[in-house]
Amino acid sequence: MSTLLSQSGNAIVNRYYYWFLGLLAWMPLPLASKRIWASMLLCIWVYVLSAFVIRFYIVHALQVPKPLRVAWPAFLLLGLSFSWQLYLSIQANIDTFSAYLSSMLALAYILIFLLCFLLINSTERIKACAWVLVLSALFQALYGSFMNLSGIEYLFFVPKDTYFGVNTGTFVNRNSQAGYLVMCSSIGIGLMISTLASTPAKSIREHGRRWMQAILSRKIILRLSLVMIVAGLVMTHSRMGNTSFFASLMIISPLALILGRFNKRVKNKGSWKGLFVLLASLVIIDIAVVGTFFGVDKVAQRLEATASEKETRDDVVKNAAPLLDKVYVTGLGGGSFYTAFPEYRTYETGRSFYNLAHNDYLQFMLEFGLIGFLPLLLLCMVVFYLGLATQMRRGDRLLRGIGFGVAMAVLAMGIHATVDFNLQMPANAGTFMVVLALGLIVYYFPNQGKRKRRGLS
Repeated sequence: MSTLLSQSGNAIVNRYYYWFLGLLAWMPLPLASKRIWASMLLCIWVYVLSAFVIRFYIVHALQVPKPLRVAWPAFLLLGLSFSWQLYLSIQANIDTFSAYLSSMLALAYILIFLLCFLLINSTERIKACAWVLVLSALFQALYGSFMNLSGIEYLFFVPKDTYFGVNTGTFVNRNSQAGYLVMCSSIGIGLMISTLASTPAKSIREHGRRWMQAILSRKIILRLSLVMIVAGLVMTHSRMGNTSFFASLMIISPLALILGRFNKRVKNKGSWKGLFVLLASLVIIDIAVVGTFFGVDKVAQRLEATASEKETRDDVVKNAAPLLDKVYVTGLGGGSFYTAFPEYRTYETGRSFYNLAHNDYLQFMLEFGLIGFLPLLLLCMVVFYLGLATQMRRGDRLLRGIGFGVAMAVLAMGIHATVDFNLQMPANAGTFMVVLALGLIVYYFPNQGKRKRRGLS
């Protein structure tokens, strides 16, 4: 910001930012914030924090950050989708309560998106936000693994009633847990990329010195954290969760390497050799070492054993097709799948209970129609493009690294959404909004030259 704040003003902003980081860490804890009481607490937390932050900007006449000013089309898309969802909630709905709850959560997600632009306004805060996501995922991975290996099998102070023997963390569903770990680990990989040396080592001695510096620095903490998160991901035994992680990593990695070669702001192209070595180690070490000890073979067995006659999730899509034909333009309203689907399910799906569509694309289309769904899809596609474009446009290693993580996370969630309901979990949806916001922030972040951003500027 151009406006200079007093020391007390900066302290207040920092306090708001800490509350925001606390929100990010809290969301996955109470069963992914899916229970009604947890969803309401999430909404209240976001609404109150947003009110204080917006009021602070107004009272101090602070200039809106550049990324927020430039990213107004993103808010337009979110506003169009939310307006339609709110309209459907006000109209006669087959499940009025669920429609209103869905609208309240949708508003909370938009405000989380807004808070990212208002509070993450320095490179230090970008890095802090990324670290919070990594540490939150690390806790989920370690907690879930401990519960699994110890046989205690508890969620958030609640004993499990399903998914025994696999890592679910504080989530009820292992696939939702896997989706969360994938998003956060993607940002963590981007953070790891940002620590790579800008110039290649010129001698064996310098190589050794850099290795020692890495071992004694936060790099080793971050790398070990990523290893443990991947181990937790493998222990979920989620087929599409693991597939989306490794597929997105292997797709985005060569794209980043290629695009980075065209970045005129990076003077030393040899630094991308370090990126290649890091990405190769992620695949080789995490699959060969972590997978061997933590059960990647069980994930492979589940993939091999998957057969159409054993899976009923495909039948949900088939059975919902007649309903989709009727409402694909307008939608039924948020949270209406649970009430509308039983009329269309057949004997195959009737044997199983489906309160969610197990396909985020299908669920959004059924509930919001093309009018509400297309703006959200377009926003995701734009952020994915900007994450890749950051590799060519930005010279700052942190911005490029986070852009890499954003592109990887968006692609992974897009793949996983074809068979699961990650974005129906408030913790995952809220975290995904942070990921989308980071993609816009790092792309449009003001050029700083040699001067570091500290606090509001």
